[in-house]
Amino acid sequence: MARTAPPLRPSHRRGPGLRARLTLLATGLVAAVSALLLWLGWMLVGNVVAGVPRLPAGGRVRLGDAEVPAEQLGAALRSTAREQVLVVGGVAFVAVVLAAAVLAWTVTGRVLRPLHEVTDSARRLSAESLDERIVLSGPRDEVAELADTFDAMLDRLQAAFDSQRRFVANASHELRTPLAVIRTELDVTLTDPDADAEELRRMAAVLREAAARAERLVESLLLLARTDGSELAERERVDLHEVAVRARRGVEAEAQARSVRIICHGEPVFVLGDPALLERVAENLLENAVRHNVDGGWVEVVTATSGRSALLRVSSSGPLIDPDQVDALFDPFRRAGVQRTARTGAGLGLSIVRAAVIAHGGRVTADPVSNGGLIVHVELPVEK
Repeated sequence: MARTAPPLRPSHRRGPGLRARLTLLATGLVAAVSALLLWLGWMLVGNVVAGVPRLPAGGRVRLGDAEVPAEQLGAALRSTAREQVLVVGGVAFVAVVLAAAVLAWTVTGRVLRPLHEVTDSARRLSAESLDERIVLSGPRDEVAELADTFDAMLDRLQAAFDSQRRFVANASHELRTPLAVIRTELDVTLTDPDADAEELRRMAAVLREAAARAERLVESLLLLARTDGSELAERERVDLHEVAVRARRGVEAEAQARSVRIICHGEPVFVLGDPALLERVAENLLENAVRHNVDGGWVEVVTATSGRSALLRVSSSGPLIDPDQVDALFDPFRRAGVQRTARTGAGLGLSIVRAAVIAHGGRVTADPVSNGGLIVHVELPVEK
């Protein structure tokens, strides 16, 4: 039964949201500027009125129905003008602040709407709905850039989940085969009342081979999991040419049994890396070249230096390979472009090679040979 993704926990927000904070900020700025303008207007009106020419002392001036002493005319005018400024300016101040608050709330709501779409999409996501995308339309601003980045992240996540599903399915299939062999042999032998010592020894040999196959697969899976996407635990000075020579000795017996000729030449090339992983890279490449070769074929191993890169090239004869299927050879449980069809190996050799090379900061590519076979190029940084 498939497990569903756990629901997202509701977040406990502290304080107002971004829209409210932006509205308060914009309103506060408008209020501060308006208050400053009102104060400047109040001061300016008072100073202007204060510049009215002074009348002779002792006289009286009629203002409407009232008479005031001439020496108090300036103060009365200034007080009246400032009161008018405060009344009219206060009404304008309140109107401007309210209008700024409404406008800021509306504008920020429109601006933040795409962010809500991104949030809603993230909440809906699960392992079964990674195919959803935001595809935000409108102006290509920062919010649109965020949505595009989120869509690109979803593309990578979907690819990773799909790869994981295929890996788990293929690993389960590969492990099921030796387990099925063990169970079948046990059932056949246990149901045979006439089984003798020879039959039991034959069963034990079959079980041993099936267990060894399962053990090799598990070791390869563990190595791939340890290497893929991880940093190197140690770095030492390693000669790629010496590593290739040792790997050749390891496959010499299998190559002679099939009359496969191995040519190894080149120059010493030193890199910094994990010696065990680099040896596994060379071993896997040579094992792959020999096992997927033809009887009486050939394998050529070359080490060289090109600029700041150390090169390890393994070429081999073999069956014709579709150029469109070459990249798929580096996927787990792929053998010569066909899934789970080889008689030997688990189909993890080139996957481990790619993971180990990437962990060393290098890259690996492959090209088909025109008349059948494969050329694998490994490029690693040269020791500085």
